[in-house]
Amino acid sequence: MTKDPGPYWRKTRRLTLGLLLLWLGVTLATCLYAPELNTFHVLGFPLGFYFAAQGSLIIFLLIVGFYAWYMNRLDRQADR
Repeated sequence: MTKDPGPYWRKTRRLTLGLLLLWLGVTLATCLYAPELNTFHVLGFPLGFYFAAQGSLIIFLLIVGFYAWYMNRLDRQADR
């Protein structure tokens, strides 16, 4: 007999929702605060441009990596 899938799916939905909100926040923050970020420069580029071109992509990769790591851990705990 299998375990109750309820707690597993609640944790999965909570993780997915949280990471999607983080993704949305990073995307919106980059766009909304670009003028303020552009007052600083990194390697000769305005920080808003640099963050949109490189920084947000790095954060997105970290989100995907964290999701994969956490879901593997959660799957092991749930014997899946």
